[in-house]
Amino acid sequence: MSKEGKGLKPIIRLAVSSEDSNSNSQFGRGVANLCLGVREMGSLNAAAKSMKMAYSKAWRIIKETEAALDMQLLDRDGAHGSTLTEDGDKLLDAYLKIDKKLQEIAEDEFAKIFK
Repeated sequence: MSKEGKGLKPIIRLAVSSEDSNSNSQFGRGVANLCLGVREMGSLNAAAKSMKMAYSKAWRIIKETEAALDMQLLDRDGAHGSTLTEDGDKLLDAYLKIDKKLQEIAEDEFAKIFK
C-alpha cells in the first residue's frame, strides 16, 4: 500500500429500514449489537450493560426499531430475560452476513486503489 493510504481503512455502515415507515429508526450496527448480545447472553439488560448503555435506552431503541420495521425483534419473558424472535434471528443473520461481505469488498477495493 502506498504511503498515502497506509493505516486507512474503509468503514461500511449498513442499515435496514422499512419503505413504509415515516420513522428515522433503522436496524443498524447498534441495534444489531444489542440483538447479538441478547442472542449470546439471553437478556436485553445484559446486552445493554455490555455496551455500557442504560437498559431504558436499549429498551427504547428496540421498541422504536420494532415499530419502524413493523417487526417484533425480541420475545420478552420478564425476569427470565429475552430471546430473539424468528424474524429477529433472520434479520440479525442477514445483517451480519451482508455487513461482513460488504466490508470485505470495500477493503479489497480500497487496497487495489492504494497498492
